[in-house]
Amino acid sequence: MFRSRQDGSQLPIVVASDQEHRRLKSKMRIYVLGNANRSGVSEEVARWLPFLRERAQVLTVDLRQEQNLSDLPEADLALVFGGDGAILRAARQMAYRQTPVLGVNLGRLGFLADIHPQELHQCFEQVLQGNYRLTRHLMYECIIAAGSPPTPLPLGEGRIGAPAHDGAFLGLNEVVVHTSPPLHMLDLELEVDGVAVSRFSGDGLIVSTPIGSTGHNLSAGGPILGQELSAFVLTPICPHTLTYRPLVESAEKTFTIRFGGGAEKAMVIIDGQETKLLSAGQVVTIRKAPVTFSLVKVPQRSFFQILRDKLHWGTPPTYHGEP
Repeated sequence: MFRSRQDGSQLPIVVASDQEHRRLKSKMRIYVLGNANRSGVSEEVARWLPFLRERAQVLTVDLRQEQNLSDLPEADLALVFGGDGAILRAARQMAYRQTPVLGVNLGRLGFLADIHPQELHQCFEQVLQGNYRLTRHLMYECIIAAGSPPTPLPLGEGRIGAPAHDGAFLGLNEVVVHTSPPLHMLDLELEVDGVAVSRFSGDGLIVSTPIGSTGHNLSAGGPILGQELSAFVLTPICPHTLTYRPLVESAEKTFTIRFGGGAEKAMVIIDGQETKLLSAGQVVTIRKAPVTFSLVKVPQRSFFQILRDKLHWGTPPTYHGEP
């Protein structure tokens, strides 16, 4: 069937059947994101795109974090190719309009991106059939400001698409305050809800979410937190003291880091990927973000299984002479 254009040429009219209309109307909308700088990611995405476009509406393919996703229609799912770092970038790229993430692991460890490429076909079909669950995870805002900490803003108001405060950064894993070259010790003062908690000298401090607790926090001697807890863990880095230990505290609190001296020798690292050098007199504030990160989990894949598989956590030693 054809209809006439104003210039007299003919354009085909494609009339979808009722069944096709219902299928297209309910077709899942997805973002395809990832890290093109990681070997094999671009090739893997190209291999899977025909399969994905057959089963879903692909709204964008962005492997270099070039798109402002808030300018695009909302998606039902973000399929992220790469390692955990690619998921951390995707979470910040989605900003205050978070979309559930299914991670395809092309990295090394894969705590968040726990689907192997050879499992994608089966797992994606499970997602289309609704055979999955969503886990929701704490995100944070890190605010770097001069002088006093910023006045708290109501959570969830006017926060879509952009930070609510100049110098505010949204993140998922952790904030690290660390000495910068020439790597002299920092004098740190920690406050929780405006109440002084501790003062110490050292290389820095990690404020980690449960998702980030298996990263830098773990390496620095901090505890592993249950992934869906609403809590932060504060872990010092090489404190020059015998008494300071990691602290787990409610995510409803606000954490402020001041510098007894040497702020100009410090830097703030967001999720291990963004680095901001501090100036004298600046204060770092970390608080719960008004949005949460959502992870798509397929059946028979638990956090404790990932700990056992990736870190060999909770497994007995192999004794001499035993298989």
